[in-house]
Amino acid sequence: MKVILNKDLSPLGEEGDVKDVARGYARNYLFPRGIALPYTERVIKLFESRKGEIEARKTEKRKDAAGLGEKLGSLELVITMPAGANGRLYGAVTSQTIADELARQGFQIERKRIELAGNGFKSVGRYKVTVRLYENASAEIAVVVQGQPVKTETESPARGRRSARYAAGTPAPGGSPEKAAEVGAAGVEAAGVEAAAASSAEDTQAAGETAEDAAGAGAAEEAAVPETAPAEEAAGGKAEESAEAGA
Repeated sequence: MKVILNKDLSPLGEEGDVKDVARGYARNYLFPRGIALPYTERVIKLFESRKGEIEARKTEKRKDAAGLGEKLGSLELVITMPAGANGRLYGAVTSQTIADELARQGFQIERKRIELAGNGFKSVGRYKVTVRLYENASAEIAVVVQGQPVKTETESPARGRRSARYAAGTPAPGGSPEKAAEVGAAGVEAAGVEAAAASSAEDTQAAGETAEDAAGAGAAEEAAVPETAPAEEAAGGKAEESAEAGA
C-alpha cells in the first residue's frame, strides 16, 4: 500500500516521502497516529501546496544534523559494568544503554537510531557505535566499556589460616605481645578445663566398672558353694550315736 509520510519516522523515511508499506501497518499504526496519509489525488495536491514549507524544514533539519554529528563524533562514552576477571560482562551494553548514557550528557537520541554490532557489547574494550541522524547523515561515537570487579562474601583460605593462628595466640599484625599472651593463656585454660572434665568422666566410668566386677564376683562365689551342709550334719549325728552305743 502506497502512503505519503506526514511526519519523520526512522527508519522508514522523512516528511513528504512516498513509501510502500503493508496495508495492516498503515491502517493500524500509521494512519491512526497521523504519521502517514493515503496516497490519493487529494493528499498529493495537499502536499504539493506544502512543498515549500516542507523543504524549508528539511533544510533546517539537515543543518541541525550536521552540528549534532560533529558533537557526537568528538564524544567518547565511558560505560562501567560488572565484569568477571576475564573481562566478560555480567550482561551487555545495548542500544538502550548507549541512549541512556547520551541522555545523561544532554543528547536526546532515540534508541532505534543507535546501531551496534551484533546484540550488544559483552566484553570490556573499545567500540564504535553508529548513530543515524537525518536522511543519510550519521555519526560515529567512541564507546569505552570498563569492567567493575564483583566482590564476593566468601572468606579466603589464607584469611581462615590467619584467624586460626590468632586464636592460638599468634599476635595479629599490629597487635601487642601482651594481647597475644592473654589470648594464648585463655586457650591453655580452656584446654585444661576440657582435659579435667574428660579425666573426671573416665574416673567415674572406671568406678562403675569396678563396682560391677565386685558384684559379679560375689554372685559367682555364692553359686560355687555346694549345698552339702545338711548331709554333713546328718553323718556327724550318726557317728555320735554309734560311739555312744559302743561305750
